[in-house]
Amino acid sequence: MLTELKSKKIGVLCGGVSRERAVSLRSGQNVYSALLRLGYDAVLVDVARQDVGACGIDVAFNVLHGQYGEDGAMQAYLEALGIPYTGSRVGASVLGINKFFSKQLMVREGIPTPAFWVVTESELPEKLTFPLIAKPVSEGSSVGVAVVDFPEDFTRLVSPLLDLFSAILLEEFITGQEITVGVLELDSGLKALPILELRPKNRIYDYEAKYTEGMTEFILPAELSDDMTVRCQALAIQVHELLGCRGMSRVDMIVHPKRGPFVLELNSIPGMTDLSDLPAQAKEAGISFDQLVEIILQSAL
Repeated sequence: MLTELKSKKIGVLCGGVSRERAVSLRSGQNVYSALLRLGYDAVLVDVARQDVGACGIDVAFNVLHGQYGEDGAMQAYLEALGIPYTGSRVGASVLGINKFFSKQLMVREGIPTPAFWVVTESELPEKLTFPLIAKPVSEGSSVGVAVVDFPEDFTRLVSPLLDLFSAILLEEFITGQEITVGVLELDSGLKALPILELRPKNRIYDYEAKYTEGMTEFILPAELSDDMTVRCQALAIQVHELLGCRGMSRVDMIVHPKRGPFVLELNSIPGMTDLSDLPAQAKEAGISFDQLVEIILQSAL
C-alpha cells in the first residue's frame, strides 16, 4: 500500500496558530526528516504561513497539535480539498480534543474516569471536593493545567484561565502512577504499545515537565503488575475505538494504588518530538521512529 505513496507529494502540516505551535514545529521537522530518509517526496508546510490548498500536495501528514489542527477543523478543510490525510477523521478529532465530550462518552460506556465539572465563569460550583485539577476543555500538551487545593484558591487560579479559554474542566485530583499508553493501527489490528510511566519533578505533569529535558523521569516499561498492564492497555484500545480514532492515539491515565486505573484523556495527534511519549513507546516495542512514521502515513490510505 505504501508503494503508491512514493510517487505522491506529501505535505507535513505543522506549526499552526494554536498554543502548541512550538511543539508542532518540532514534531513536523522530525517527521519531515524521516520521510526524506525513507525516500518520499516531502515538503514541510507551516499552515500559519502557507495555504495548504495552494501547496500542490497529494497527501497530508498532519502533526498539527491543538486548535485548528487536532480539533477537526483542518480535517474538514482537507476533506473539502480532497486531500487524504493521516490520523483521525473529523468526528473523532472533535471528540478527542474536547475533554467534556469524551469523558461523557466514557462514563456512558462504564470506562473509569475522574469525576468532572465544567465552568464558564469564575463562580465556585456547589458540592466540589478538593483538591481539583483545572484544565481547558479543548487544549492539549498540558497547556493551562493548574491544581486547586482549596475553595479560596478557586477564583485566583481559575479566573485567569477563563480569561484565556472559554471553558474550564474541573477534575477530581486522583493520586497514583501517571501513565500513558500509545495505540497504533497496524495491518494486524490495533496494538497497545508498552506503557510509559511519568514521574514529573513538578507536582503534576504540566507543560514545563512535559517539554523541558530533565523535568520528568520516564519509566519504560511502567512499573505495573502484568495484570494491571494488560488492563490499562485494553482500556486504551477501548477508548481509541469508542472515539472512532484512526492511525494512532495516546491515552493518558492515573493508576490509583487501590482504586485502579482512571482514564484522563485521549490525544489523537501525539507529539513526535525528541521528548515525546509515542516515539519512545514505539521504540520500546521495537518500532523505530522511521517505521512509526510509515505506520502513521499508512492511515492516510
